[in-house]
Formats: sequence, C-alpha cells, structure tokens
Amino acid sequence: MNPSPSLSRRRLLLATGGTLALAACSGGASEATRELGITALPDQDPELLNRLYPQVAERFAAATGLEVRYRPVTDYTAIVRAFEVGDVHLAWMGGLTGVQARQRVPGATAIAQRDIDADFTSLFIVNRGSGLEPFDDVSGLTALAGHTLTFGSETSTSGRLMPLYFMDQAGLAVEDLQGSPGYSG
Repeated sequence: MNPSPSLSRRRLLLATGGTLALAACSGGASEATRELGITALPDQDPELLNRLYPQVAERFAAATGLEVRYRPVTDYTAIVRAFEVGDVHLAWMGGLTGVQARQRVPGATAIAQRDIDADFTSLFIVNRGSGLEPFDDVSGLTALAGHTLTFGSETSTSGRLMPLYFMDQAGLAVEDLQGSPGYSG
C-alpha cells in the first residue's frame, strides 16, 4: 500500500464473518499525523485481542510506512460508531456490523472475507430440562413457540440476525415465544 496525500481521508473496514472494505470519507486524522486506526470486534477475550492486534498494527505500519494504532472497543455498537466518526479506518467486523458501517459511511466498500466465513453457522442451544428435542431441519424451530429465548448480541450476525432469519423461514415469529427475547452480549 503506497500512502497518498489523501490517505487520512480514507477509512478501511475489515470484517470477520463478513468482509474487508475500503471507504472514502469526509473525516479522519490530519495530514500531519497520518495515523491509521484499527480495531476488531470484541468477540474474544480482551487480553487476547490486546496481545494480537497491536502486532497486526505493527505489521500494517511496516507495510505502509504509516503510524498505525490498535484502538480496542467495548461492544459491537462501538466498533460501528468508531468507524463512522473516523476514530478507526480498518476494522474487523461481523456481517451485520459491516453492513451497518457501510450504510453509515458513504463510499465504504467491502474488500475481503475470510475463507472460513463461508461455512459459518449459528446454533440454537437448549436446556435439557426444556423438553425440546434435537432436530435436523429448520422447521424444527417451531418447537420453540411458548419457550423463552436469549439471542447473542443485538448486533451479532450469528447471534441474532441469522437465528431470526431461520425462525422466519420456519414460520416462527418472535411473538410466538414466551415473553420478549433476551440478549446475552
């Protein structure tokens, strides 16, 4: 990557479970600092992320000649907001957060996806005492009617968006559950 005078006017978006995107934007660091901010979904142990991503920042810095800094975020919403306001320019995001970020930053474009994400799955896990039996077809989700359900994070692709999609495919509405669903993250 060859830095251009307008590099500080660009944002990058890298998504796990989604895509890597490059975006032109109207905000960002001044030409004097030429700092590239990177971040990642807080979907792992923060200690691990704080060990891994500063190393990623060092590699980007070596490859670009720019000052690159890892900026940890607290939740899925924070990563989208940091990208939107220009605090980060390169971000590993999930599918849903990647879409949200591209909607909020005109010109943001997805540029990469991990190969393992093509086979990513969502699981419905039940308590043995629920009386629910395992099933192999999406239509089995109708057995969740009348039971409580807790999704993952509200902005998680695998923890909320895809489960809602599969529930819809089975003909199970959120209103068919007992009470309002909870969120774990």
